[in-house]
Amino acid sequence: MQVANLWRFVSLRPSWRLSFSVAATAMDGDLDSCSLVLCGKSCVENDTAKRLKSENVLKLPDDTTKVSLFLDSEINNLVRDDDSFSPSLFMNSLSTARFGRFLIWSPRLSSTHDVVSYNFSELPVGSVCVSDIQFKGRGRTKNVWESPKGCLMYSFTVEMEDGRIVPLIQYVVSLAVTEAVKDVCDNKGLPYIDVKIKWPNDLYLNGLKVGGILCTSTYRSRIFHVSVGVGLNVDNNQPTTCLNAVLKDISPASVLLKREEIIAAFFHKFEKFFDLFIDQGFKSLEELYYRTWLHSGQRVIVEDKIEDQVVQNVVTIQGLTSSGYLLAIGDDYQMYELHPDGNSFDFFKGLVRRKI
Repeated sequence: MQVANLWRFVSLRPSWRLSFSVAATAMDGDLDSCSLVLCGKSCVENDTAKRLKSENVLKLPDDTTKVSLFLDSEINNLVRDDDSFSPSLFMNSLSTARFGRFLIWSPRLSSTHDVVSYNFSELPVGSVCVSDIQFKGRGRTKNVWESPKGCLMYSFTVEMEDGRIVPLIQYVVSLAVTEAVKDVCDNKGLPYIDVKIKWPNDLYLNGLKVGGILCTSTYRSRIFHVSVGVGLNVDNNQPTTCLNAVLKDISPASVLLKREEIIAAFFHKFEKFFDLFIDQGFKSLEELYYRTWLHSGQRVIVEDKIEDQVVQNVVTIQGLTSSGYLLAIGDDYQMYELHPDGNSFDFFKGLVRRKI
């Protein structure tokens, strides 16, 4: 069986460094253990939870970490904070046919992405892992970061057959996040919060980063196993801002957004967008995507190498190419595909252009 890493676009950076809460650490007893709560939307997923617990098959890449599995009915056996993620509220808010229906929740975990990617073959497609605190979040190359409470951190599984469109899944995810926030605000009668997309996978609010997307993939038995990670700062205004801080500035008397409602709305949106994406391609979502991202008409500096010298030029972004990179036009009216140089955290520094 051939397994190959296909691609990785990483956006969340190692800048969210805050200490863990004592209560969350105590839930797992020590740094070398973690608790995973298994929960399903229906009896089908709950039967899967019972089987996984009885077989004790869920593991972490770090063999030294002891994993303890609990069913949702046993959640009272864990010491939980008042602001811990509520699996029951999430499930009651969820209305999907596939995605999010099997949940793994942990009060404190190294990485939600490691859980779903390492156990991909054991989990139903569409399974999601959520953690209140994440202390080895996955980032670009080998970077890791610590994410505190108040952040919505989750990873879920997707299967795809066409490798040509796999890199575009991050754009579908980004769009589903922004539309989910809008839906929750509308349903609760709250002021509009305008979360924007910064290419390729950052989420911005009022000019400040509030989240990002991570997608990784392996190829097995003619299927791409895609693990999707999302981080969204809902209720912690450090180090930049968060959704609820902006909401309170707009309307101090407003009720606050809840992580469980946002992730449930996300899967509702993502399931619809994903079906469109698979059936009709990304073109079916492009118009909405371009209304949501920050870059239409943006002028950026790109680099060309001429006789061993780097020359900078300015181009104007027009949209996306079919491969998911930036489409731009130069002052010479030549069309270009823009690629990140691979060395900078900021994808817009030193973009490299290729003629189309």
